[in-house]
Amino acid sequence: MIERDIEAIKKVYLDGVERNTPDEVKKTPVFNLSEEGESTLILNRQLVEKWGLEEWLANFKKEATVSTAGIRGIQNVLYPWDVRFPINQVGVALATIAKVLALKEKDGNKTLHKIAAGEVRYNTRQFVDLITRIQAGLGVRTHLALGRKTMPIWLVSFLIFMNDYDGGEYVTASHAVSSKTATKDLDSEGSQFLPEYSVASVSKIEGIIKEAKENGYAIKLSSINDPLITEDFDGIADYTEYLKNGVATPKSLSLIKEQTDNGLKILFDFGGGSMFNAMSPILENLGILSVFDFYRAKEDPFFYGIGKTLKLNPQNNQEEFFDLSCDISLLEVVKTAGFEEILKEKPLGYVVIMVDPDGDRIVLGQVEPKGRADFLDKLGIGYIAVNEEKIFTVCQPTFGFLMLMDFYMRQLKEAGVFNDYPRLMIKTTCSSLAWDEWAKFNGIAVVNTPVGFKEIAAIMKKTEKQIKDNPQKEVSIKDAFGKEINLGVQPRLIFGGEENGGMIVGPEQYIKSQNGRLAIAMREKSAGEAAVLATAMVARFYKQKKFLSDYLNEIYVSNNISFKFYFRVDDTYYNESEPNPEILKKAKQEGEMKRDEIYSFYLSLSLAFRGKVITLEQARDILKDLFGEMNFDGLKDIIFVTDGVYFDFEDMFVEVRKSGTDAKMRFFFCGQDQQKCQLFSKELAKYKGGIPELFGRYISKDFREQAQNLADKIYSDYFRQGL
Repeated sequence: MIERDIEAIKKVYLDGVERNTPDEVKKTPVFNLSEEGESTLILNRQLVEKWGLEEWLANFKKEATVSTAGIRGIQNVLYPWDVRFPINQVGVALATIAKVLALKEKDGNKTLHKIAAGEVRYNTRQFVDLITRIQAGLGVRTHLALGRKTMPIWLVSFLIFMNDYDGGEYVTASHAVSSKTATKDLDSEGSQFLPEYSVASVSKIEGIIKEAKENGYAIKLSSINDPLITEDFDGIADYTEYLKNGVATPKSLSLIKEQTDNGLKILFDFGGGSMFNAMSPILENLGILSVFDFYRAKEDPFFYGIGKTLKLNPQNNQEEFFDLSCDISLLEVVKTAGFEEILKEKPLGYVVIMVDPDGDRIVLGQVEPKGRADFLDKLGIGYIAVNEEKIFTVCQPTFGFLMLMDFYMRQLKEAGVFNDYPRLMIKTTCSSLAWDEWAKFNGIAVVNTPVGFKEIAAIMKKTEKQIKDNPQKEVSIKDAFGKEINLGVQPRLIFGGEENGGMIVGPEQYIKSQNGRLAIAMREKSAGEAAVLATAMVARFYKQKKFLSDYLNEIYVSNNISFKFYFRVDDTYYNESEPNPEILKKAKQEGEMKRDEIYSFYLSLSLAFRGKVITLEQARDILKDLFGEMNFDGLKDIIFVTDGVYFDFEDMFVEVRKSGTDAKMRFFFCGQDQQKCQLFSKELAKYKGGIPELFGRYISKDFREQAQNLADKIYSDYFRQGL
């Protein structure tokens, strides 16, 4: 996409926001953050009612208990105090106070230390300043990055853990649309909040609103220069050392430097996000800065138009702004990033590293000859035409991560240390079965979890607890399938990750914080760590004159992998980019009802089978009755995996799950036959809700209405076991 097209689309977007914001909102900001001294807002009954805070809290409460990565929502990107939107300054202020109060109640009267930081979202600096001054006003020592620069999530998480802080507030919406933001709540280990912490915060907000209505409640902002606010870290040296103890081995760094001298160049596309500030000095410290061509390094909350387009709305026949998100794990998003123009003069074999705004996702791509398209089709890898001679292969995480974990294993074997410890992989149930096949072939234990990196971090914590309690005993963990997995004695994490582009690896020696806490790996996915590992891998195959897709094929063959084909389909039931908040709220509510209706079918089916209300044969009959075009004879099992429904076939799986915080359904397909996966994806998309006749006959209305409560209990029991 050329620059003038991006600017034209951005203008349509921002004009829509301006047009749909009333003058009264524009003229009445809630907090004056330019005021350097202390200030106080008295929240009273009149303001509670004017701002609709009880309705806001009801929605906040609903999402707090299910959110996998911060309570995200749309904001007014031009007027962030606009309370018509779910994320606004008042809501952020209330949530900040509530989290401090809950933490003080838990930890007593000690001085709390928290980091406040963020990525490049619209109004990030204002939200970080607001959080910082409220925390200082409540006696919390708040640590900021030097110069108050933006910072990737993995560095914030790392510093919280290593410094034994009490937590952090990170302003982000990860890969979501540009109009969204959130505060990702991080606990004392740098991990996303556990459910009970979110529930405790909600309870405190309820108390604040009650107090405000009865007696008024003072929201105090400290002065800008409050001594409890310190700009005191960048984390660069510490993270560099962490990498040197892990993926940045002397051999790998030497190889990268050698091949850089031989002409190797890699495009590092930051997408306008937050990673450049941290990654550039880290790469310089490692001595490998010169291998990269940096692209889209300057911060941009519109992300250089990635994922942005204009589409015709059939309801009014008007061309409207539409945001596909900046989720680079989706090929349709990568297609909007302008790689046809960027790569037209680049040589064959040229590799691109793409990361998202908060730096927790990574995707690899490579320029290949057009003549290899048939080979790529057989591997299931997507690509974009660059010109008549070249294509851009997009190694989505399913493929890219399989290469990275195999390459990391090879590093360990070449160093002669692979067999020193039992090896562990932690992955989500909806990620590729090729990863499980690879792990099984190489004698690596696999723990499958629900979606969300907090779920992967929870398995780390359960593992560490058992190691701490009895260092010489074999670790045993129950996964989301209900299977007991033996991890061996003091296992090492070879890979932890999700299909959506987030991954982490564990070092050979457990990580130790300043106060002596041990961890098998860091608590947040890191595109920084993955990028260093990927660069070493690219350097090796540059030397061997081998395409990444050839390496992937070698992995398939040498590890007996049959589940090669994988893709995800997202079904969204409203336009997240609608600039009018009233229309947006109504559309989202209607979309959530549609989502819940569709998911209820799959959830009730799986729980009825789990509870022996129906047999597997009856479940097959129900599915055949609804989806007549598909063959369900090969269906072996239907499993509720604590946050989704997993259909296990002889030659494929299908997982269906609803988004906890948005009006979306997600469908995951992985199998041995690409056409069969595609057929299932098309047929499943046809179901738009309702009670199929045979389904209604076999599964009672009472059971269907109680299914979500039962699902919540199953998840809670799973999550808490062993923590």
